[in-house]
Amino acid sequence: MKYCRKCVLPDTRPGLVFNADGVCSACAGQLEKKYSIDWEKRQRDFESIVAETQQRQRGYDCIVPVSGGKDSTWQVVKCLEYGLRILAVTWKTPGRTGLGQQNLDNLVRLGVDHIDYTINPVVERRFMYKTLARVGDTALPMHMALYAIPLRIAVSFNIPLVVWGESPHMEYGGAEDERKINSLDREWFKRHNILQGTSAEDWIGDDLSAKDLEAYFLPSDEAFRSARIRSIFLGYYFPWDPETSLRIALANGFQVRAEGPKVGYYNYADIDCDFISIHHYFKWLKFGFTRLFDNLSVEIRNERLTRDQAIEIFARMGDQTPHDDIRKLCEFLQITQEHFWAIAERFRNPKVWLRRNGKWVIEDFIIPNWQW
Repeated sequence: MKYCRKCVLPDTRPGLVFNADGVCSACAGQLEKKYSIDWEKRQRDFESIVAETQQRQRGYDCIVPVSGGKDSTWQVVKCLEYGLRILAVTWKTPGRTGLGQQNLDNLVRLGVDHIDYTINPVVERRFMYKTLARVGDTALPMHMALYAIPLRIAVSFNIPLVVWGESPHMEYGGAEDERKINSLDREWFKRHNILQGTSAEDWIGDDLSAKDLEAYFLPSDEAFRSARIRSIFLGYYFPWDPETSLRIALANGFQVRAEGPKVGYYNYADIDCDFISIHHYFKWLKFGFTRLFDNLSVEIRNERLTRDQAIEIFARMGDQTPHDDIRKLCEFLQITQEHFWAIAERFRNPKVWLRRNGKWVIEDFIIPNWQW
């Protein structure tokens, strides 16, 4: 494994590209954000989108997909500042936390109509187990649902604008042409590997019918075009920084996790769902990095940490295997923890991990004295 010489991300991270100087595309994108992007022009572009939308609409101006987290709180605040009439839409995770519900209720009180979309838990259980066993990711149904449901509602309600949050290609690394993408449509899913190259159709079988999976289907290309839906990343038009969105969210009633971070570096991220930590854990098995790598790299790019400080923090925080969340997931899936770990070990990447002295290790790990 090779690591970016500016941050701590490895070359195994999907979608990450390294240049000849050993700098990852996420860091290169941050340099573009700081020095090359005309943010005043992009703000004017957003204002034009708002004006066009408001001229066209008599009902809702836009859908904002929300979880209740600090980012979706910031999205709602920003859209309200521009006078947009919002329909907030949430895919309700079966692992929603009490704090997640509290923050979601607070977001709705900011002044939006809201749909909290619950999928049949029997279907969700079968689907999550199927994706766990086949591709090692219980969050794949989550990502399908949280993308498909708002877009389907936009088409059904004839709402012309969907406002997503951060632009993944800009924040977590993508090729130069990908970092210029400002919209989320069916073509975007071909470029972004969040669904692991699958769609709802690929999961139909004896245990799950097309009708069972209805909530996970994206609108057709024809429906999307005929409804003239514009689906944009707010982070393309405004500089995206977790500290900025946190500050604004806190000022509008958002609450952080008092116990400190469950996974990663932040006590304000990944706090609305008990199951998302398991999605992040599988990155460790598959690619040899964790949520902590992502978070610390963001802090480095925003010049709040040096690379050496980030490595020290990683060494100090140590292992973040989410044992309690794994127990909760197994209860929901109705499987034993032994069965879960047997499945998990199938996804340990032999190109990343070596067996040495009875332990799994990563050769030339970024922390030399890591306790395996």
